[in-house]
Amino acid sequence: MHINIGDILEMKKPHPCGTKESKRFLVLRVGVDFKIRCCGCGHEVILPRVKAEKNIRKVIPAAATP
Repeated sequence: MHINIGDILEMKKPHPCGTKESKRFLVLRVGVDFKIRCCGCGHEVILPRVKAEKNIRKVIPAAATP
């Protein structure tokens, strides 16, 4: 799976903050781990790449976001 910094990931499960945008996360760092930020509350999370890739429903490229 090809993911770049600035992409937005739509996950299968929402972040517990419960906001409207809680299923979307902004990618801050890519490597063995992903550092992502919730688009709803701004909370940052570091996930192992394997776990993150399993939970991704859709990738919105950085060029496509306004």
